[in-house]
Amino acid sequence: MKLNHYYLIFIVLLLTLNSCSETNYKFKIKTDKKAKEKTKLGQKVTVQLEQISGTKPDSIQFYINNHRLQLNDNKITLNTTDFGIGKHRITALAFVPGKVKKTTGFIEVFSNKKPSLYNYKIVNEYPHDKKAFTQGLEFHNGYLYESTGQNGESWLRKIEITTGEVLQQYDLSDKYFGEGMTIFNNQIFWLTWKAKKGFIFDLETFKLQKDFKYNKSLQGWGLTHSDTELIKSDGTNKIWFLNPNDQKEERSIQVYTNKTSLKELNELEFIDGKIYANYWKKPLIAIIDPSSGSIEGIINLKGLVKEISKSQKLASQDDVLNGIAFDAENNRIFVTGKHWGKLFEIELIKQ
Repeated sequence: MKLNHYYLIFIVLLLTLNSCSETNYKFKIKTDKKAKEKTKLGQKVTVQLEQISGTKPDSIQFYINNHRLQLNDNKITLNTTDFGIGKHRITALAFVPGKVKKTTGFIEVFSNKKPSLYNYKIVNEYPHDKKAFTQGLEFHNGYLYESTGQNGESWLRKIEITTGEVLQQYDLSDKYFGEGMTIFNNQIFWLTWKAKKGFIFDLETFKLQKDFKYNKSLQGWGLTHSDTELIKSDGTNKIWFLNPNDQKEERSIQVYTNKTSLKELNELEFIDGKIYANYWKKPLIAIIDPSSGSIEGIINLKGLVKEISKSQKLASQDDVLNGIAFDAENNRIFVTGKHWGKLFEIELIKQ
C-alpha cells in the first residue's frame, strides 16, 4: 500500500514539472503606424510579430487576406498599392516546438485623395408615383425603368418619363422584397433584399427568364453595369463585380474617403466610367473610382429633400433620396426618392 502511495505522488510531481516546463507562447501583430495615423493608399507599412512570452519560434509565416508574403525575420514591409484600399486581415503563423501559434490583426488603408464636393441645380421636374418605394432606376432608349421594394409592393415598371405613365409592369411575388435593377444585353437584372437571389427578365416582354443566387454577398441593394460587368452593392462598404453570363461575384472593392469607410451603399449608376452611389438615409451621392474604391466626389442633394417637402409631407424616415438614372445620349442625370412625387433632372456643379 505504501509503494502505491509513493508511486502516485511521483506521477503527480512528474506531471506538475512537465506542465511548468511547457512554454507559454504569446504574440501580437504591430505596425509602425501610430494609432491615430491613417494609412493612405501608396504608403508603405512595416508589420511585425511581437513576442510577448515564450522562446523564439523556429520560423514565421505572414499572410495578407490569405495570400502568403515573403518574410524578412519577424517583420515585413508592405506596399499598400499591392492590396489596395480597405480593411485587410494580417495573419502570422509562428512555428514553435510541437505546435503552430496563429495571430491575427488588421491593416486599414484609406484613399489618398480628398473628394471633390458638388452642388446642383434643377434642370427639369417630372411626375413620379408617390406609391413607389424606389430601389432601382435606369434610363434606357428614351424610357425610365424602375424597381420598387416592400413585400407585396415590389414591382418592375417601364415608364414614360414626361407623363409618369406606366407602360409595362411586373409584380414580384409577395414573399420577395425587391431591390435594385439594371438593363444589360436586352435583359433586366433585378435583385431581392434578403432572399439571396436575383431575377432576370426579357427587356421587351418583361417575361421572367431565370433566377440566380448570390454566391458571396449576403444581401442585394443597388445594381448597375459597365460595358462588361454587373455592379452590385450589398448594404456594406463593398461593391461587387459580377460576370453577366453566370452572375458570379468575381471580385469586390471597399469604398473609402481619405478619412472614413462609407457603409450602407445603396442604389447605383455607372456614369462616364465612375460609380455613383446613394448613401442609405443620407441626401448624398458618392462618386467612386471602380478600380480602387476611392471616393472622388460627394454630391450634396440636401436641398432636394427640402424641395420635395414643399409639395408633399414625407410620411416615413425611410422616404429618403434613392434612385439615380443617366441618359448618356443627352448627358442627363435624374434622381428621385422613395415615395417622392417628383423625379428631378439635375446638373452637377463642382465647388
